[in-house]
Amino acid sequence: MSAASSRSESAVEVAAGAGAAPAKRGLAPRRVGVLGIGSYVPERRLTNAELEKLVDTSDEWIRQRTGILERRILAPEQACSDLCIQAARGALAEAKCDPKDLDLIVVGTVTGDYVLPATATLVQAALGAWNAAGFDVSAACPGFVFATAVGSQFVATGRYKRVLVIGAEALTRIVDFTDRSTCVLFGDGAGAALLGPAEEAPHELLDFTLGTKGGNPELLWVPAGGSRRPSSVESVTEKAHSLRMAGREVYRFAVEAMVGMVKAAIDKYGRDEICVLVPHQMNRRILESVIERAELDPKRVLINIEKYGNTSSASVPVGLVEARQLGLTVPGKVVLLCAVGAGLAWGSVAIRW
Repeated sequence: MSAASSRSESAVEVAAGAGAAPAKRGLAPRRVGVLGIGSYVPERRLTNAELEKLVDTSDEWIRQRTGILERRILAPEQACSDLCIQAARGALAEAKCDPKDLDLIVVGTVTGDYVLPATATLVQAALGAWNAAGFDVSAACPGFVFATAVGSQFVATGRYKRVLVIGAEALTRIVDFTDRSTCVLFGDGAGAALLGPAEEAPHELLDFTLGTKGGNPELLWVPAGGSRRPSSVESVTEKAHSLRMAGREVYRFAVEAMVGMVKAAIDKYGRDEICVLVPHQMNRRILESVIERAELDPKRVLINIEKYGNTSSASVPVGLVEARQLGLTVPGKVVLLCAVGAGLAWGSVAIRW
């Protein structure tokens, strides 16, 4: 992984707004690669027409404001780890990797099965990856990007050889289905990637960018259930365990941060070298603004929000698998993954395909 240029750091810092810390990048002594990828979304589809019966909304209202037509909902008996396991098996099968050969599992999620233990430990047991350590990364929508950045460092240092990174969310378990501003947005899913030495991998991890601008948690948060406000009768009555969002503020930040990351990547690799942008699927309007402001070819931007909604940390890896299926990933070219979310946090990963 290469060191960041000062120009790319500045672009992301400006994009995040005044007072944001500069983006930090990793310099790896050992090249890291992607050996396999996989994804999973639940079978159950929740359409806009069905939401019309649950909350004061309409198919037209949802389409115009978000671009979403339907989203996937996990089954009553499923939890976040179940989504992780299915995506993980896909990545492992593609890489022809036995779970017993895994050294580490890193799960990016904010909707794990339990407050503790980590969802990664449940995935380890289900896969039979008894030689692997495991932990979770809580970074909300950029969770897969953060998990990839963290996991890659263990390979880069030579400490571990096989690291499984997963982005997964069961967001429909924490939305208030009487709040039309949020319940129409979110869906469930998972995506995974197996990391290893680049010389053994078909794709090389080139670089990553991570950033955070804290101080305003209420812009996108779940107010209760943590140590700041423990669960109580009052918190449940107030529905304070459901996701809340200040839509306009998050919208503005998301566009600026995403455009900053894309422009930094263009400066670094060249516009023609980037074969596809796989962005976090927050809102179609946000993605269209990014395309316009970064002067991107819409045909080289993966957009699938109409099918899945916002799946938070799962959206980037799910999108990566779909981009490959659609033939958008070009051998030898750069695939750019970008995500922005609660924190406020942002991150990107560049992969030589």
